Amino acid sequence: MKNVFTLKITVSSKDIDTLKHVNNLVYVKWMDKIAIEHYAFLTKDNPLPQYVWVVTRHEIDYLKQATLGDKITVKTWVGETKGITSIRFMNFYKDNLLLVKAKTVWLMLDSKTLKPTRIRENVLKVLQPPK
Repeated sequence: MKNVFTLKITVSSKDIDTLKHVNNLVYVKWMDKIAIEHYAFLTKDNPLPQYVWVVTRHEIDYLKQATLGDKITVKTWVGETKGITSIRFMNFYKDNLLLVKAKTVWLMLDSKTLKPTRIRENVLKVLQPPK
């Protein structure tokens, strides 16, 4: 798959809950981290400070557990982007085993007014570079 951004994470003791696996909230934090890093990567040559993004929805499927010391690979890519929203997909892997899959809906705001704003061509070009 093209236009996929990857992040590597090693599970630390602070990520583990009382059941001795990665806590669900930690995955949400990782989802935020990779989304921010991917957007920074996409906009490094074309900053878009006039916009900010907020999450309006998360869908998360927890399929397998990760435990202390596991090396996790997170892959993300941007899906359908139209109107005022953009969908981002994320998969979390240990080796080639899919642990968690997630979909997040992001809403674009004008950075001055903090009101929703239509996603225009300049943003689409950054979010969905040619394949």
